[in-house]
Amino acid sequence: MPCRDAAATVAEAVRSIRAQTRCDWELLVVDDGSRDDTREVVRGAADGDARIRLLTRGRDGLVAALNHGIAEARAPWIARMDADDVSLPHRLERQLDWVATHPGLAGVGSLVEVTPPEALTDGMRHYIDWLNLVVTAQDVSRDLYVESPFAHPSVLLDRASVVAVGCCRDGPFPEDYDLWLRLHAAGGRMEKVPEVLLQWREGTSRLSRTDPRYAPDAFRALKAHHLARTFLKDAGEAQIWGAGPDGRRFGRALAVEGIAVRRYFDVDPRKIGRVLGGGVPVLDWREVDAWRGCPLLVAVGVKGARTLIRANLEPLGWQETVDFRCVQ
Repeated sequence: MPCRDAAATVAEAVRSIRAQTRCDWELLVVDDGSRDDTREVVRGAADGDARIRLLTRGRDGLVAALNHGIAEARAPWIARMDADDVSLPHRLERQLDWVATHPGLAGVGSLVEVTPPEALTDGMRHYIDWLNLVVTAQDVSRDLYVESPFAHPSVLLDRASVVAVGCCRDGPFPEDYDLWLRLHAAGGRMEKVPEVLLQWREGTSRLSRTDPRYAPDAFRALKAHHLARTFLKDAGEAQIWGAGPDGRRFGRALAVEGIAVRRYFDVDPRKIGRVLGGGVPVLDWREVDAWRGCPLLVAVGVKGARTLIRANLEPLGWQETVDFRCVQ
Protein backbone atom coordinates (compact mmCIF):
# COMPACT_ATOMS: atom_id res chain seq x y z
CA MET A 1 0.00 0.00 0.00
CA PRO A 2 1.95 3.05 -1.20
CA CYS A 3 0.72 6.29 0.32
CA ARG A 4 1.51 9.96 0.52
CA ASP A 5 -0.39 12.53 2.58
CA ALA A 6 -3.24 10.06 3.04
CA ALA A 7 -4.10 10.73 6.69
CA ALA A 8 -7.77 11.28 5.86
CA THR A 9 -8.33 7.83 4.31
CA VAL A 10 -5.51 5.43 5.18
CA ALA A 11 -6.99 4.20 8.48
CA GLU A 12 -10.08 2.85 6.71
CA ALA A 13 -7.88 1.19 4.09
CA VAL A 14 -5.74 -0.49 6.76
CA ARG A 15 -8.81 -1.60 8.72
CA SER A 16 -10.22 -3.22 5.59
CA ILE A 17 -7.12 -5.42 5.37
CA ARG A 18 -7.25 -6.27 9.06
CA ALA A 19 -10.86 -7.36 8.52
CA GLN A 20 -9.97 -9.93 5.86
CA THR A 21 -11.33 -13.46 6.30
CA ARG A 22 -7.94 -14.78 5.14
CA CYS A 23 -5.51 -13.99 7.95
CA ASP A 24 -2.07 -15.14 6.73
CA TRP A 25 -1.03 -11.84 5.18
CA GLU A 26 1.53 -9.10 5.72
CA LEU A 27 0.65 -5.49 4.95
CA LEU A 28 3.51 -3.28 3.74
CA VAL A 29 2.53 0.38 3.99
CA VAL A 30 5.11 2.32 1.99
CA ASP A 31 4.98 5.96 3.02
CA ASP A 32 6.36 8.15 0.23
CA GLY A 33 7.48 11.16 2.26
CA SER A 34 4.13 12.22 3.70
CA ARG A 35 4.02 15.71 5.22
CA ASP A 36 0.78 15.16 7.10
CA ASP A 37 -0.04 12.65 9.87
CA THR A 38 -0.15 9.58 7.61
CA ARG A 39 2.50 7.61 9.52
CA GLU A 40 0.88 8.28 12.89
CA VAL A 41 -2.53 7.31 11.53
CA VAL A 42 -1.12 4.05 10.12
CA ARG A 43 0.43 3.17 13.48
CA GLY A 44 -2.85 3.87 15.21
CA ALA A 45 -4.87 1.82 12.73
CA ALA A 46 -2.36 -1.05 13.02
CA ASP A 47 -2.92 -1.10 16.79
CA GLY A 48 0.19 -3.20 17.35
CA ASP A 49 -0.68 -5.79 14.70
CA ALA A 50 2.67 -7.42 13.90
CA ARG A 51 1.49 -8.27 10.38
CA ILE A 52 1.66 -4.58 9.43
CA ARG A 53 5.01 -3.02 8.53
CA LEU A 54 5.39 0.70 7.91
CA LEU A 55 8.20 1.47 5.45
CA THR A 56 9.26 5.10 5.10
CA ARG A 57 10.92 6.78 2.14
CA GLY A 58 11.66 10.23 0.80
CA ARG A 59 9.26 11.71 -1.75
CA ASP A 60 10.54 9.49 -4.57
CA GLY A 61 7.22 8.93 -6.31
CA LEU A 62 4.69 6.15 -6.76
CA VAL A 63 6.80 3.83 -8.91
CA ALA A 64 9.73 3.91 -6.49
CA ALA A 65 7.33 3.20 -3.61
CA LEU A 66 5.76 0.28 -5.50
CA ASN A 67 9.12 -1.27 -6.33
CA HIS A 68 10.31 -0.82 -2.75
CA GLY A 69 7.25 -2.71 -1.56
CA ILE A 70 7.83 -5.50 -4.10
CA ALA A 71 11.45 -5.81 -2.98
CA GLU A 72 10.43 -6.00 0.69
CA ALA A 73 7.59 -8.47 0.13
CA ARG A 74 8.21 -11.94 1.56
CA ALA A 75 5.19 -13.77 0.12
CA PRO A 76 4.83 -15.27 -3.38
CA TRP A 77 1.63 -13.27 -4.05
CA ILE A 78 1.37 -9.49 -3.83
CA ALA A 79 -2.03 -7.84 -3.42
CA ARG A 80 -2.00 -4.20 -4.46
CA MET A 81 -3.93 -1.70 -2.38
CA ASP A 82 -4.29 2.07 -2.35
CA ALA A 83 -4.55 4.18 0.75
CA ASP A 84 -7.94 5.60 -0.17
CA ASP A 85 -9.72 2.37 -1.14
CA VAL A 86 -11.45 -0.44 0.75
CA SER A 87 -10.92 -4.16 0.22
CA LEU A 88 -14.07 -6.11 0.98
CA PRO A 89 -13.63 -8.78 3.69
CA HIS A 90 -13.44 -11.79 1.37
CA ARG A 91 -11.06 -10.19 -1.14
CA LEU A 92 -7.85 -12.06 -0.27
CA GLU A 93 -9.65 -15.33 0.38
CA ARG A 94 -11.45 -15.22 -2.97
CA GLN A 95 -8.36 -14.23 -4.96
CA LEU A 96 -6.03 -16.77 -3.32
CA ASP A 97 -8.62 -19.51 -3.78
CA TRP A 98 -8.91 -18.46 -7.43
CA VAL A 99 -5.19 -18.72 -8.19
CA ALA A 100 -5.05 -22.05 -6.35
CA THR A 101 -7.75 -23.49 -8.62
CA HIS A 102 -6.60 -21.68 -11.80
CA PRO A 103 -2.85 -22.45 -11.92
CA GLY A 104 -0.45 -20.57 -14.14
CA LEU A 105 -1.87 -17.07 -13.68
CA ALA A 106 0.42 -14.05 -13.45
CA GLY A 107 -2.30 -12.16 -11.67
CA VAL A 108 -5.97 -11.98 -10.80
CA GLY A 109 -8.11 -8.89 -10.33
CA SER A 110 -11.76 -8.41 -9.44
CA LEU A 111 -14.79 -6.38 -10.30
CA VAL A 112 -14.98 -3.02 -8.54
CA GLU A 113 -17.56 -0.55 -7.35
CA VAL A 114 -16.83 3.16 -7.23
CA THR A 115 -17.44 5.29 -4.16
CA PRO A 116 -18.97 7.73 -3.69
CA PRO A 117 -21.33 6.98 -6.61
CA GLU A 118 -22.22 10.65 -7.01
CA ALA A 119 -18.58 11.36 -7.97
CA LEU A 120 -18.91 9.29 -11.14
CA THR A 121 -18.72 11.22 -14.38
CA ASP A 122 -20.37 9.79 -17.49
CA GLY A 123 -16.94 8.86 -18.86
CA MET A 124 -15.89 7.09 -15.65
CA ARG A 125 -19.23 5.26 -15.48
CA HIS A 126 -18.73 4.03 -19.04
CA TYR A 127 -15.21 2.86 -18.14
CA ILE A 128 -16.34 1.01 -15.01
CA ASP A 129 -19.15 -0.69 -16.92
CA TRP A 130 -16.59 -1.86 -19.50
CA LEU A 131 -14.02 -2.82 -16.83
CA ASN A 132 -16.50 -5.07 -15.05
CA LEU A 133 -17.32 -6.89 -18.29
CA VAL A 134 -13.68 -7.78 -19.03
CA VAL A 135 -13.35 -10.85 -16.81
CA THR A 136 -11.80 -13.95 -18.39
CA ALA A 137 -8.23 -14.29 -19.62
CA GLN A 138 -9.66 -14.33 -23.14
CA ASP A 139 -11.52 -11.06 -22.47
CA VAL A 140 -8.35 -9.46 -21.12
CA SER A 141 -6.25 -10.55 -24.09
CA ARG A 142 -8.86 -9.37 -26.59
CA ASP A 143 -9.45 -5.94 -25.00
CA LEU A 144 -5.98 -5.28 -23.60
CA TYR A 145 -5.33 -2.38 -26.00
CA VAL A 146 -8.76 -0.79 -25.60
CA GLU A 147 -8.07 0.48 -22.08
CA SER A 148 -6.40 -0.70 -18.90
CA PRO A 149 -8.50 -3.78 -18.03
CA PHE A 150 -7.70 -3.77 -14.29
CA ALA A 151 -8.12 -1.37 -11.42
CA HIS A 152 -4.58 -1.47 -10.04
CA PRO A 153 -5.59 -1.73 -6.35
CA SER A 154 -7.82 -4.72 -7.13
CA VAL A 155 -5.03 -6.96 -8.42
CA LEU A 156 -3.24 -9.89 -6.80
CA LEU A 157 0.07 -10.51 -8.62
CA ASP A 158 2.51 -13.38 -8.80
CA ARG A 159 5.66 -11.80 -7.42
CA ALA A 160 7.99 -13.95 -9.55
CA SER A 161 6.19 -12.88 -12.76
CA VAL A 162 6.42 -9.21 -11.83
CA VAL A 163 10.12 -9.46 -10.97
CA ALA A 164 10.80 -11.35 -14.21
CA VAL A 165 9.54 -8.43 -16.33
CA GLY A 166 11.46 -5.83 -14.33
CA CYS A 167 8.81 -4.71 -11.83
CA CYS A 168 7.20 -1.30 -12.34
CA ARG A 169 8.74 1.21 -14.75
CA ASP A 170 8.86 4.96 -14.33
CA GLY A 171 8.16 7.13 -17.35
CA PRO A 172 5.62 9.42 -19.04
CA PHE A 173 2.98 6.68 -19.00
CA PRO A 174 0.59 4.89 -16.62
CA GLU A 175 2.81 2.47 -14.69
CA ASP A 176 0.09 -0.10 -14.02
CA TYR A 177 -1.07 -0.36 -17.65
CA ASP A 178 2.56 -0.66 -18.76
CA LEU A 179 2.98 -3.57 -16.34
CA TRP A 180 -0.12 -5.38 -17.68
CA LEU A 181 1.19 -4.98 -21.24
CA ARG A 182 4.64 -6.30 -20.35
CA LEU A 183 3.23 -9.25 -18.42
CA HIS A 184 1.01 -10.12 -21.39
CA ALA A 185 3.92 -9.83 -23.84
CA ALA A 186 5.89 -12.24 -21.63
CA GLY A 187 3.06 -14.79 -21.81
CA GLY A 188 1.49 -14.02 -18.45
CA ARG A 189 -2.24 -14.73 -18.22
CA MET A 190 -4.43 -12.49 -16.10
CA GLU A 191 -8.14 -12.62 -15.33
CA LYS A 192 -10.63 -11.63 -12.62
CA VAL A 193 -12.65 -13.17 -9.87
CA PRO A 194 -16.13 -12.33 -11.22
CA GLU A 195 -17.36 -10.47 -8.15
CA VAL A 196 -16.86 -7.06 -6.55
CA LEU A 197 -13.99 -7.25 -4.07
CA LEU A 198 -12.85 -3.60 -4.01
CA GLN A 199 -14.46 -0.26 -3.34
CA TRP A 200 -12.52 2.15 -5.54
CA ARG A 201 -12.62 5.76 -4.37
CA GLU A 202 -13.21 8.36 -7.07
CA GLY A 203 -12.26 12.01 -6.65
CA THR A 204 -10.70 14.99 -8.39
CA SER A 205 -7.43 14.63 -6.42
CA ARG A 206 -6.58 11.17 -7.74
CA LEU A 207 -3.32 10.95 -9.70
CA SER A 208 -5.27 9.67 -12.70
CA ARG A 209 -7.11 13.01 -12.73
CA THR A 210 -4.12 15.31 -12.15
CA ASP A 211 -0.96 13.66 -13.53
CA PRO A 212 -0.14 13.89 -17.27
CA ARG A 213 1.09 10.28 -17.17
CA TYR A 214 -2.56 9.24 -17.11
CA ALA A 215 -3.80 11.55 -19.86
CA PRO A 216 -5.29 10.05 -23.08
CA ASP A 217 -2.18 10.92 -25.11
CA ALA A 218 0.01 9.02 -22.64
CA PHE A 219 -2.18 5.92 -22.89
CA ARG A 220 -2.18 6.15 -26.69
CA ALA A 221 1.61 6.51 -26.87
CA LEU A 222 2.06 3.53 -24.54
CA LYS A 223 -0.27 1.36 -26.64
CA ALA A 224 1.64 2.29 -29.80
CA HIS A 225 4.97 1.54 -28.10
CA HIS A 226 3.91 -1.97 -27.10
CA LEU A 227 2.05 -2.72 -30.33
CA ALA A 228 5.19 -1.89 -32.29
CA ARG A 229 7.02 -4.56 -30.29
CA THR A 230 4.30 -7.22 -30.34
CA PHE A 231 1.32 -7.27 -32.72
CA LEU A 232 2.99 -5.06 -35.37
CA LYS A 233 6.58 -6.20 -34.88
CA ASP A 234 6.89 -8.45 -37.91
CA ALA A 235 4.81 -6.29 -40.25
CA GLY A 236 6.27 -2.88 -39.44
CA GLU A 237 3.11 -1.29 -40.85
CA ALA A 238 -0.60 -1.08 -40.10
CA GLN A 239 -3.97 -0.01 -41.37
CA ILE A 240 -6.58 1.68 -39.21
CA TRP A 241 -10.36 1.38 -39.14
CA GLY A 242 -11.46 4.87 -38.17
CA ALA A 243 -10.42 8.02 -40.01
CA GLY A 244 -11.84 10.34 -37.36
CA PRO A 245 -9.83 12.15 -34.68
CA ASP A 246 -9.22 8.97 -32.65
CA GLY A 247 -7.86 7.03 -35.61
CA ARG A 248 -5.66 9.88 -36.81
CA ARG A 249 -4.23 10.41 -33.34
CA PHE A 250 -3.39 6.73 -33.19
CA GLY A 251 -1.74 6.98 -36.58
CA ARG A 252 0.50 9.77 -35.31
CA ALA A 253 1.42 7.74 -32.22
CA LEU A 254 2.37 4.79 -34.43
CA ALA A 255 4.54 7.07 -36.60
CA VAL A 256 6.60 7.96 -33.51
CA GLU A 257 7.30 4.22 -33.15
CA GLY A 258 8.33 3.87 -36.79
CA ILE A 259 5.09 2.14 -37.88
CA ALA A 260 3.72 3.36 -41.21
CA VAL A 261 -0.06 3.60 -41.61
CA ARG A 262 -0.85 2.48 -45.15
CA ARG A 263 -4.58 3.23 -45.25
CA TYR A 264 -7.63 4.12 -43.21
CA PHE A 265 -11.12 2.64 -43.46
CA ASP A 266 -14.34 4.39 -42.53
CA VAL A 267 -18.12 4.16 -42.81
CA ASP A 268 -18.66 7.92 -43.22
CA PRO A 269 -19.06 8.83 -46.92
CA ARG A 270 -17.74 12.32 -46.15
CA LYS A 271 -14.37 10.80 -45.18
CA ILE A 272 -14.13 8.07 -47.84
CA GLY A 273 -11.97 9.14 -50.77
CA ARG A 274 -9.99 11.69 -48.82
CA VAL A 275 -6.20 11.54 -48.60
CA LEU A 276 -4.74 12.30 -45.19
CA GLY A 277 -1.28 13.54 -44.27
CA GLY A 278 1.53 11.66 -45.94
CA GLY A 279 -0.72 10.60 -48.79
CA VAL A 280 -2.64 7.97 -46.77
CA PRO A 281 -6.00 7.19 -48.41
CA VAL A 282 -9.34 6.71 -46.65
CA LEU A 283 -11.17 3.72 -48.12
CA ASP A 284 -14.67 2.38 -47.80
CA TRP A 285 -14.78 -0.19 -44.97
CA ARG A 286 -16.24 -2.72 -47.40
CA GLU A 287 -12.83 -2.86 -49.11
CA VAL A 288 -11.11 -4.11 -45.98
CA ASP A 289 -10.94 -7.75 -47.06
CA ALA A 290 -8.84 -6.81 -50.08
CA TRP A 291 -6.05 -5.81 -47.68
CA ARG A 292 -6.07 -8.81 -45.37
CA GLY A 293 -2.27 -9.17 -45.23
CA CYS A 294 -1.75 -5.92 -43.32
CA PRO A 295 -2.49 -5.82 -39.55
CA LEU A 296 -5.65 -3.85 -38.80
CA LEU A 297 -6.21 -1.64 -35.77
CA VAL A 298 -9.75 -0.60 -34.87
CA ALA A 299 -9.59 2.93 -33.42
CA VAL A 300 -13.22 3.99 -33.15
CA GLY A 301 -14.35 5.29 -29.77
CA VAL A 302 -18.07 5.62 -30.50
CA LYS A 303 -20.12 3.56 -28.05
CA GLY A 304 -21.13 0.24 -29.59
CA ALA A 305 -18.82 0.62 -32.62
CA ARG A 306 -16.46 -2.21 -31.64
CA THR A 307 -19.33 -4.68 -31.48
CA LEU A 308 -20.50 -3.70 -34.97
CA ILE A 309 -17.00 -3.78 -36.46
CA ARG A 310 -16.30 -7.20 -34.96
CA ALA A 311 -19.61 -8.41 -36.38
CA ASN A 312 -18.47 -7.32 -39.84
CA LEU A 313 -14.91 -8.68 -39.67
CA GLU A 314 -15.49 -12.08 -38.10
CA PRO A 315 -17.73 -13.48 -40.91
CA LEU A 316 -14.90 -12.58 -43.31
CA GLY A 317 -12.54 -14.82 -41.34
CA TRP A 318 -10.61 -12.02 -39.64
CA GLN A 319 -9.37 -13.36 -36.30
CA GLU A 320 -9.15 -10.90 -33.44
CA THR A 321 -5.69 -10.58 -31.81
CA VAL A 322 -4.23 -12.31 -34.89
CA ASP A 323 -5.46 -10.23 -37.86
CA PHE A 324 -6.89 -7.23 -36.05
CA ARG A 325 -6.92 -5.57 -32.66
CA CYS A 326 -9.25 -3.03 -31.11
CA VAL A 327 -7.26 -0.14 -29.67
CA GLN A 328 -10.01 2.31 -28.68
